[in-house]
Formats: sequence, C-alpha cells, structure tokens
Amino acid sequence: MTIETRAHDAQALWQKDKDHFIHPFTDFSTFHEEGCDLITDSDGIYVQDAKGNRFIDGIAGLWCVNVGHGRAEIGQAMAEQATRMAYFSTFNNLSNAPAAELSARLAELAPAHLNHVFYSCGGSTANDATIRLVHYYFNRLGKPAKKRIISRNNAYHGTTYLASTLTGIASNNWDFDTLDHLVTHLSEANCYRRPEGMSEAEYCEHLVREFEETVAEIGADNIAAFIAEPIMGAGGVLVAPKGYHKRMQAVCRANDILYIADEVVTGFGRLGHFFASEAVYETQPDIINCAKGLSSGYAPLGATLISDELYDVLSTPQGPGGVLSTGFTYSGHPVSCAAALKNIEIIEREGICENVRAVGPYLEERLASLSHHATVGDVRGSHFMMCLENVADKQTKALFPVEARVGDRVAFEAQQRGLIIRPVGHLNIVSPPLIWTRETVDRVVDILDAALTKTTATLRADGYL
Repeated sequence: MTIETRAHDAQALWQKDKDHFIHPFTDFSTFHEEGCDLITDSDGIYVQDAKGNRFIDGIAGLWCVNVGHGRAEIGQAMAEQATRMAYFSTFNNLSNAPAAELSARLAELAPAHLNHVFYSCGGSTANDATIRLVHYYFNRLGKPAKKRIISRNNAYHGTTYLASTLTGIASNNWDFDTLDHLVTHLSEANCYRRPEGMSEAEYCEHLVREFEETVAEIGADNIAAFIAEPIMGAGGVLVAPKGYHKRMQAVCRANDILYIADEVVTGFGRLGHFFASEAVYETQPDIINCAKGLSSGYAPLGATLISDELYDVLSTPQGPGGVLSTGFTYSGHPVSCAAALKNIEIIEREGICENVRAVGPYLEERLASLSHHATVGDVRGSHFMMCLENVADKQTKALFPVEARVGDRVAFEAQQRGLIIRPVGHLNIVSPPLIWTRETVDRVVDILDAALTKTTATLRADGYL
C-alpha cells in the first residue's frame, strides 16, 4: 500500500467514524471538528494508528489488555472454538465445554469459598447482575427490606442503568437518570485529600466510623451490600489507608451486610495477583466481580464469583416450576470463555503476576520522580495501576480550572512523543499491559518528563500558572 493510498483510506475511515459511531465518553466539544484517532494495529506493548504512527500503550486498551496485544494463541483458541461451535444457549440446563472449564479454573484461582460463577458480558453487566442476585438472595431468606447498597463517592462500577447508580463519579451522571433511594454513597478513601493534620491511621478510623454511622442511620435490616474496588480506578486510582478494606468488611460481617469486591480492574494480575482482595488486602468477599483482564480484552466477558453460602440459597428452587430467571443470551459464551482460558494459561506460564510484582515497584519509584514538576501534586497507585494528579498549587492542592484541560494537555504531549496515557479531568492514568519491563518503564518516564515540561510551559503561556 502506498503512502497516498494509506492516507486516503485513513481519511475515509475517520469520516465514517465521525459520521456514524457514537463513542463512549465522547467529548463533543472537540469531536465534531477533530473526530477520533483510529487505532488499527497492535503488537505486544504497542498500538498503531491509521496514519502509521506507533505508540506505547500506557493504558492496556482500557485497563484490560493484560497479556499484551497480538497474542496469536488467544486468537487461535477463539478461532478453533468458533469453528467447532461458536455459540449455543446456556439457558435451561444447557452448557458448553469452555464455560465449564473456565468456571472450574476461576474457582481454583479465587479465594477458597468462591466456587460458583455467573457470567455476563462485561464489568457493568457483572455489577448489574450481582445486585439483582443479592436482592434475590435476601428475598429468598425472607428479608425483603434489605435492598440498599452502600457504594462510595468517585467509585466507578459501570454505566448500565443500575451500575451507573452504583457509580459515585458525579460527572458520569450529568443529565442521566439514576435509580432513586437504592444506593447510598460514602466518602471515598482519598489519602491525598484527607483532612489536614489527620494521620493515615486516624483517617482510616474516620472512614470506618462514617460507615458505622451510616449503617446505624439507615438500619442494617435495610442494607443488602457494600461494594468497593480494592483500588478505585476511573475515580482517580485511590489507594485506601492501610487496614481499610479489612475494617470495612468487619462492619459488614457484624451487620449481615454482604461485601462485594469489584475487581474488574484489579483482577488478573494488575496488582501482581489473580485477585487482590485476599492476597493484598486480607479480605474474603462474599462476591467478586471481574471482567477486563479476565480475557485480556480479546473478547467481551464478565463474571460474578459467588460464595458457597450464597449459592446454597440461590440454588434452592422457589417452588414447583421455579427457575433462577436471570441471565444473558451470551452468558458463558464459548468463544469468550475459550479466550479467557488461554489468557489465564499465558498469565501462569509466563509468570506475568511475578513480572508485575517485580517491575511494579520500579514503575512506582520512577513515576514518583516526576513529582519535581510544578503541576504534579500527587503520584499514587500500586504496581501497574498508577495516577498523576495535576494541581495548580502544591501547597493548597488547588485544581486548575476545567477549561485549562490539564489532563488532556499532558496526554496530548505524551502522545506526540509516542505514548498513550489516559486523561480523566485533572488526572493522568497509567495502567499498562502487564508485560512492561524496567526498560519500558524508563522510556515511558522519559516521555512523561518531557510531556510535563512542555505542559507546564503551555500552562504558563496561557496564564494558568
């Protein structure tokens, strides 16, 4: 293909995309004029756009391409399954081999009591299905008043109608409706912006006390579950104070409240373990939700891992002819499950969790070196889940005005230098494929260093500093 042909095809694709594709989280203030960058090829830690520009993928697609791009053996596993049997229903006591095999593997990898799997199509639908099952569980126990779900401000649990209600990021729901009186949001665990003069231990106590007071106010008999990401993702990569999750689970146990861990982002290696809840945070959730890294993004798939105790109730028929009347056409889709099985095999065979545990602290250390920049107020996260918070004043932690678009500026400058990171308002998120090496980390930090230097200069030139 000639350069002229490639340019013509790229322009035609760009126009089709702009004219017809409604993208998730589109910024329409720029989209009508600028359209989107079209990513057409990928390999390992790299992606390439329609114009032939190559970039280091600093966001793993969207928190999900954990084993890296272009894994032919995953594609082959999917092709073989699609050729043998692409799809058949899993309703009404029908199943398929990949779904059965994957369910057993997930039960092996998860905390010991989570031995049962309900499949959906992604993270939002996993969270949505989970709440429906939780309500059903308490109805079957004769406790129909236990409906309220406790979530947190700045939590991200998805954008289906129910999941968006769980989500605590206010801007996500501007002019969208949510379900009234179903979800109560607690304060997020934000150590960077904790009350001045409060130690981390005191801050943990403060957050746990807020939960206890909320339970007392609403009444434990009205609360079904508490849902939390081990580390908040889209809400700012917020790492809770030490002991927080264990303490919050203790409150749940004392009040007959189910503890749901949303491991859609943290699962399958991002923090160095298949699941972070028990291995990192010493908690044993009643339910773990996962997606994204479950298949490394090679096929849509979500899963709800359910404890033996819950399953014993869910699996008891309501009466003659009664069935568990919930699910999706694509629950346990054989091609998606085949992709997940091969993905798990690669993670284990190549020691990808071990790589994260080895390289992750180096990524944390090198990114922390960027704190010398005038705009970098905080560098936080854990292992391959990191965030830079940009501020206008390090002393007061004051933010730039929205119109400064500071996160977008940093991301643009990084992309100009061959790195894609994710801007979220005043934040920049780094959540790469889990196969980065120390050498990759050094290259990335060099790019970010230059991008932040240039961003600081443009902010000064525009009067924001």
